[in-house]
Amino acid sequence: MQHNTQLPHKPQPFRFNTMIVAIVSAALVLGIIIGVSLTSVANSNPENINSSVYIDSVAPDANVCVQYGASAIVTDTRVFLTLNPFKVYVTQPRMQPGCVLRTSDWAILQQRNLVTSQQASNCKNSLNTFAYTGKLENSPQVSCVYQNDAAGNLFAFQAQTSAKSQ
Repeated sequence: MQHNTQLPHKPQPFRFNTMIVAIVSAALVLGIIIGVSLTSVANSNPENINSSVYIDSVAPDANVCVQYGASAIVTDTRVFLTLNPFKVYVTQPRMQPGCVLRTSDWAILQQRNLVTSQQASNCKNSLNTFAYTGKLENSPQVSCVYQNDAAGNLFAFQAQTSAKSQ
């Protein structure tokens, strides 16, 4: 007696057609290219600063600033306070590129006679550092500044808060 046994019909797994793979790959590559080009376009419009690279490039003495400190956006604002009547008046801020030097690199200012040893000593005693606006060779405005960590980085705080709420 002969048994005629047939194996049950198994459905064939879906096979990717070469054309489907090519279309999906092309769409993926095109999407990546468009996304990267839209997000990495450097905007040199001074009203819309969107990267630290741009800030580094417009800093006074950009190479010196990057090597000996960090580039910065300097905001000059004056506040007038009257007591009778009590009122506060604020000038329009003046934004300009600047540079904050590391405490170990003040010698560059002293070599160019931009700060005296007394000024350096006073700044060092207060655990501060120097920052400046303007080119080093054109009599820059040098200030003894202190790092204020009390306020924290509110941009990072807001990003963390919004990520947790989602």
